[in-house]
Amino acid sequence: MTSAAIYGCLGLTLSDAEKQFFADSKPWGFILFARNVDTPDQVRALTKDLRSTVGWNAPILIDQEGGRVARLRPPHWRSYPPGRRYGEIYTADSQKGLEAAHLGAQLIALELRSVGVDVDCLPVLDVPVPGAHDVIGDRAYGETAQIVATLGKAAMEGALAGGVLPIIKHIPGHGRAGVDSHEKLPVVDTDRASLSATDFPPFSALSDAPLAMTAHVIYSAIDDENPATTSSTVISEIIRSEIGFSGALMSDDLSMKALAGSFEERTRASLAAGCDLVLHCNGDMDEMTAVAKEAPGLAGVALERSDRALRMRTDPERVDLERLIHRFSSLVSL
Repeated sequence: MTSAAIYGCLGLTLSDAEKQFFADSKPWGFILFARNVDTPDQVRALTKDLRSTVGWNAPILIDQEGGRVARLRPPHWRSYPPGRRYGEIYTADSQKGLEAAHLGAQLIALELRSVGVDVDCLPVLDVPVPGAHDVIGDRAYGETAQIVATLGKAAMEGALAGGVLPIIKHIPGHGRAGVDSHEKLPVVDTDRASLSATDFPPFSALSDAPLAMTAHVIYSAIDDENPATTSSTVISEIIRSEIGFSGALMSDDLSMKALAGSFEERTRASLAAGCDLVLHCNGDMDEMTAVAKEAPGLAGVALERSDRALRMRTDPERVDLERLIHRFSSLVSL
């Protein structure tokens, strides 16, 4: 039975220990980082080997947003702008901004599919506010919920057109965080009405997305003890009810310093709160083994949600690639 976990690996190829661990633990999917990337042929071989350990076409994720968050980089892959660039184009000409966001995600997706990656941790739906930590910064499409939602939807549709499943993140909103959740636990003290007016709407607009990733952020007006990832209140009342997200919900990386406790405890808390899947990224075998002890086989509504998401994996639309690249370049260089 497939387990409710997604794991990373350490290098450019799989070690025998990794192959055995993945075969035994049967994760739902895998995630790649820059440490796993050298050439297109190497990535293609790695994705094939990862899937062979579990014996099925398991999803393989990557963070390929453009800008500073890009695991695939020149010279083998094209460079893409950060989300903010699409917002700038949109502000000048809304139709060109929408087209640019769609084409950017579609072209990224086509590159990913060519090396066996079929899930992208994109679009970023966080709405930044003045004074917040720059961990989101120019990754956001704009500074209003309307711009973020509109361009996020264009990017989601572009990814799907390119044959890649998008993950909306970081639900229900990381834009107000005053610290980087990779390093510390952010606490947002904004009142609930303001969150509902500004932070949540982009996620509501894309509530039909196949996959979403949680924010390791405490929203004190909703739950003053637990970050969204481990808060049953935030997940049930906000993510599932107010926002209306119906897809498969995964935690952000369990190894981030925003979370406390052992990896067994982090896994249990995330799943008990309502996450369908847990994500562990750094490839540390001891940590992954601890996660695997507590990650159950996918079943019930979590299995239904993940199956529904995976049914949205389709072959890319047939396109004139050179024409798309030319059009995209002309838009983003405006």
